[in-house]
Amino acid sequence: MTEKIHANESETRTRIALDTGIGEMPFGREELLTEEQAADKREALRLFQSAYEVQMRGDLDEAVDLYKQSIEAFPTAEAHTFLGWTYSFMGLTDEAISECHRATEVDPDFGNPYNDIGAYLIEQGNLYSAIPWLQRAMTASRYESYFYPHFNLGRVYESHGRAYDALREYKAAIDLNPKYALAVRAFRKLQAKLN
Repeated sequence: MTEKIHANESETRTRIALDTGIGEMPFGREELLTEEQAADKREALRLFQSAYEVQMRGDLDEAVDLYKQSIEAFPTAEAHTFLGWTYSFMGLTDEAISECHRATEVDPDFGNPYNDIGAYLIEQGNLYSAIPWLQRAMTASRYESYFYPHFNLGRVYESHGRAYDALREYKAAIDLNPKYALAVRAFRKLQAKLN
């Protein structure tokens, strides 16, 4: 979407909203940019898409380099989050968490990094520390996958013996995405234990 707005006589800004091409996830928030900034953001998107493609092919080092170039061209929460995701595949969980923190600084409304921080903390065994991050993901205004933090919070509750809280979170994940097999499986398994 583009909409031209004249801020003053010498500077025109355009409202820019770009699509990543990855599901329905946008690239960066919708914002008013100068022509130069809009060009930088489009270049950042091109680099981000290239990084994602090479990441999916398994070339993680090249993906890291391309995500960093995307951030250098125009910082977005998406590029920081996906750089963190790549680091997590490389076993660099602390670096992944750091990138997600950077993502929340760039755009506090973007939900993905909050869930990812929570998931990385769960991997590290910091279950209680994960809870506020997962809860923040659930309330983020710019997020496409609210079922993930519900599922992850269910995992935390289940591991602490809070079976009914876990069932509630698994059910919330299933209600949001009935095809999310991990949540369905976890719900049924825990339900069977309780019967």
